[in-house]
Amino acid sequence: MTDIVTVKNLKVIFNEGNEQVYAVNGVDLNLRQGETLALVGESGSGKSVATHALLGLLGKDAVVTADEMLYGETDLLQTSRRQYTHLRGQELGLIFQDPLSGLNPTMRIGRQIGEGLKVYRHVHGRALRQAVFAAIEDVGLADPALIARKYPHELSGGQRQRAMIAMALVMQPKVLIADEPTTALDVTLQAQILALIKAQKAKHDLSVIFITHDLGVVANIADRVAIMYAGKIVEVGTANEIFYHPQHPYTWGLLDAVPSSDDQRDQLFTLPGTPPDLHQPIKGDAFAPRNPYAMPIDFKKEPPLFQVSPTHFVRSWLLDPRTPHYQPPVTIQKRWARFAQLHAEQTNDPVVESQQAGGVPV
Repeated sequence: MTDIVTVKNLKVIFNEGNEQVYAVNGVDLNLRQGETLALVGESGSGKSVATHALLGLLGKDAVVTADEMLYGETDLLQTSRRQYTHLRGQELGLIFQDPLSGLNPTMRIGRQIGEGLKVYRHVHGRALRQAVFAAIEDVGLADPALIARKYPHELSGGQRQRAMIAMALVMQPKVLIADEPTTALDVTLQAQILALIKAQKAKHDLSVIFITHDLGVVANIADRVAIMYAGKIVEVGTANEIFYHPQHPYTWGLLDAVPSSDDQRDQLFTLPGTPPDLHQPIKGDAFAPRNPYAMPIDFKKEPPLFQVSPTHFVRSWLLDPRTPHYQPPVTIQKRWARFAQLHAEQTNDPVVESQQAGGVPV
């Protein structure tokens, strides 16, 4: 598959008076045509900032630099504000985390959904109404004429989120960025919105970046998963590799924090400590103070990206061949065993235990 989005060494610094916040610290990211890439991490890890930089939505207090930032063959680093507005209006769609902040409270839903069609496609009158009604129906809302006449506050949370999705998709964008679209919804509505995004992706051949802090919600929607921590991607791989062959201790913690139906624990796992202060550059591995597997080098030198497979990369000194043998948590060992089983079933070739990379199966 070809890349529709390519980002290399993206950095974002916010100027706050006399202080600076190093929000994104050298992110490399690629989105392939027709895939769903999940961007996962705690609040403040830089997920939304990175994608908003891609969309040109950061304010004047943000300093954005990158070695490369491409949408197809369009150099986004050289794109004017007017060109960016055109791209966001027609080719790059965005679903906000909170539909109440993403929707104008003084405008009817139908007018908001149809705004892009009027401005960029010059669609008016009956044709515009039909297009708006079709977009509303497409996201599973009954009685589109009634929905179109309502204001955002007159809709339920699930209806507002569906209206946001309709507004993002009515222009038939090539890329859809969904910024925590299920955070404020209950479990039932979460499942419905995830199924809707998955169905719309297939119907319109979309490429999707799905942002979330919850690994549990991406299990059935993502093709690849990128884990972010303190403004960096610390692990990226296929969904199977991240869920069943995770290598970074931060990914282990995120997975252990996801409740499961066969969970026998008295209480859910929580990661110790707090994310680092990003008001100054971080020395060494940003996760080291919270990492029970941290070694002296973690506090001195930032780890490079180590390659586990052609699609799996990890930023951790545990993957260095010189690292002493270690054992991950039992919960992760069970995932590795499942990965080995899946690998053997698919290839008739067992995963070989190797001492390279500190005893990690490769």
